[in-house]
Amino acid sequence: MNKVILVGRLAQDPEVRYTQSGKAVASFNLAVNRFGGQNNADFIPIVAWEKLAESAGNNIGKGSKVLVDGRLQIRSYEANDGSKRRVAEVVAQSIEYLDRKQQASENGGDLTVDSFGKDVFPDEEIPF
Repeated sequence: MNKVILVGRLAQDPEVRYTQSGKAVASFNLAVNRFGGQNNADFIPIVAWEKLAESAGNNIGKGSKVLVDGRLQIRSYEANDGSKRRVAEVVAQSIEYLDRKQQASENGGDLTVDSFGKDVFPDEEIPF
């Protein structure tokens, strides 16, 4: 099973680009504190696609606290100088905006956006 759950703050605003076929892709680094109370953080590259990418680009920015649920992906590519490179990144399947938690709970629940771009609320908050 390949599942990653991270809580941290954005190190920079998400960079939203579009592929040649028109799919949105957002990328940003997430600063995640290391376990054990150390003051060290790891900067983990996050990639989001399509509606989730557009939502991230419109709703979060540098310093925003988020929870990212996704999978670890390791891919290889050839750099401009011809050298082979490997990169590890987390492909987000959902992003929960934790800074808006208090505001969202006043409006009926913690706001989460899933990979389909829909707002998702906990079952106990759904009125039916």
